[in-house]
Amino acid sequence: MDFYKKITSTVLLASLCVAPAAAQSGTNSPYSQYGLGVQSEQTSGFNRGMNGLGLGFREGNQVNYINPASYSALDSLTFIFDAGLSGQITNFSENGQKINANNADFEYAVAAFRASKHLGVSFGIIPFTNVGYNYSISGYLNGDRSTAYTNTYNGSGGIHQFYVGAGWEFVKGLSVGANISYLWGDIDRSVTNSYSDGYINTLSKYYQASISNYKLDFGLQYQLALNKKNSLTIGLTYGLGHKLNSDPTCMVISTNTTTAVADTTSFTANNGLEIPTTFGAGLAWNYDNKLKLGGDFTLQKWDGIKFPVYKVVNNVPSYSLTDDYYSDRYKVTLGGEYCANEMSRNFFNRIRFRAGASYASSYYKVNGQDGPDEISVSVGFGIPIINMYNNRSLLNISGQWVHSAANGLLTENTFRINIGITFNERWFMKWKVD
Repeated sequence: MDFYKKITSTVLLASLCVAPAAAQSGTNSPYSQYGLGVQSEQTSGFNRGMNGLGLGFREGNQVNYINPASYSALDSLTFIFDAGLSGQITNFSENGQKINANNADFEYAVAAFRASKHLGVSFGIIPFTNVGYNYSISGYLNGDRSTAYTNTYNGSGGIHQFYVGAGWEFVKGLSVGANISYLWGDIDRSVTNSYSDGYINTLSKYYQASISNYKLDFGLQYQLALNKKNSLTIGLTYGLGHKLNSDPTCMVISTNTTTAVADTTSFTANNGLEIPTTFGAGLAWNYDNKLKLGGDFTLQKWDGIKFPVYKVVNNVPSYSLTDDYYSDRYKVTLGGEYCANEMSRNFFNRIRFRAGASYASSYYKVNGQDGPDEISVSVGFGIPIINMYNNRSLLNISGQWVHSAANGLLTENTFRINIGITFNERWFMKWKVD
């Protein structure tokens, strides 16, 4: 099989792996009803062991697509294919009540190779946001126990991302890169208000949005060799913010429970969805390729971006854009990796031990107040896969705990297992026979 056939086969494999997951949701969180949904972990297996760290990391045997400048560090002899899935258990608690939910998701499939000297290329399919929830709230109207109500909330969908990127080391130690992505997906949400009193109409609101647009991300890395064993790498990223050319709709149906007559009103918010400008900075210290420590900071400029909201003011309904829905989101991550000797013949010396911790603020508001902040920690391992054909592939396993909470709102505690396999084949090695 020649090189181009292998590339084609890899693209087809990535598509087949992720296509079934495109219709699924990677979350059960009621918080996914806000904004574009719950933001996905846009990292591969080795990053997740360090809780998503990686803006300053340069890996020759891993796909680090959160900073495209890192592609320039790819090993010249190999083709890398990385695929991952996750499973999670989430505990939801509010006002003394608790409930658990489980779900699993095939998350990403990415590949990378060195196209020429100092130039690396990567492509793949990764998640962008997830929407998935189904719950209801019951009570009585104005304390009058003769009329009970039930509000039912349901949502599904999300946004997916296919990217192609390149990283180039144009000056020794200095690399630049870019990812060009295609975003697509559907987000469906509904709210139904029903009552025990047959004289009160049932009110249903259906929200729908389809996304089909582009995304641009740029990266830079500068690696400074301090001495023979120590080096520092500074990583910077920039994501272009822009409107998604999507026209979200809201359909309101009022049904008379006695006559079954329905009155439908439809609204459209023209070009009502947008993604923010994003900035990232990271620093990584590498000691003899054994100990790697780093920190990342990212800022998403959501504040001021408009979002469509259904309102009724003076008995006049509207579905219009408001600019007080979002808040800037920032995230801080610290972590690292240790490997005694990645070239050792001893299996245990080649195992990579990883850990990381993060704090992130919310990017949306709930009833006028900031949404839940997020604290998370993770530990992970990179386990070498050794056989008679290959000793460069890795099984990346990590466990992550995520705590999301805000004053007076639902509290979520999630335990997540991430599993990723990095296939690292020597496609470009030239064999010499004496």
